Amino acid sequence: MADDGDRDGTGSRPTRMAQISRVGPGEATFLYITAAVMCLCGPVMLGFAVLTGAELMVMGVVFTVVLVPLGLGFWGNTVVGREHNRRLDAVGVPATAEITDLTDFDWNGEESGVAVGLRVSGPGLRTFETTWKRTHHPALRVGLRLPAVVDPSDGRFRVEF
Repeated sequence: MADDGDRDGTGSRPTRMAQISRVGPGEATFLYITAAVMCLCGPVMLGFAVLTGAELMVMGVVFTVVLVPLGLGFWGNTVVGREHNRRLDAVGVPATAEITDLTDFDWNGEESGVAVGLRVSGPGLRTFETTWKRTHHPALRVGLRLPAVVDPSDGRFRVEF
C-alpha cells in the first residue's frame, strides 16, 4: 500500500511546523558584519604574513580553513532567516499562541532555559501544538496568549514576544 501522506486522518498532508525568530535590520547588520570579519581575518593574516615575512603563516592558514566556512555558514543562515521573516511579514496569517506548559531545562550546562508549550490557532488555520525553547522571562506564565503569525502554506510561524 502506498503512503499517501495522510497521517492524521483529515485527508490533508501534515505540515511540519517550524518556528522562525525575528531578525530585524539591526540584528541582520550585526550578523553580516560578524560573518564578514570571520571570513576575512584568516586571509588578511595570510596576506600580512606573506607581505611582511611575519611568522603568522600557520595561524593564517588555520584561521582561513576554520573561520571562512563558519563565516559563510553564518552569512547564509542570516540570509535564510531574513527570507523567512520577509515571507511571514508578506503572507503570514495573524494567530494566537497560548502558553500551555512551562518546563525548565538545562540549556548549555551553565544557563537554564524554559521550554514553553504553545497551542497556536487562528482564523483559517489548523490548530497545532509545539514547543518553544528560550531564556527565562518573568512575564511567561501558563494561560498567557501571545500574538503570532503563521504561514499556512509551509507551517512556519513566529511568536511576537
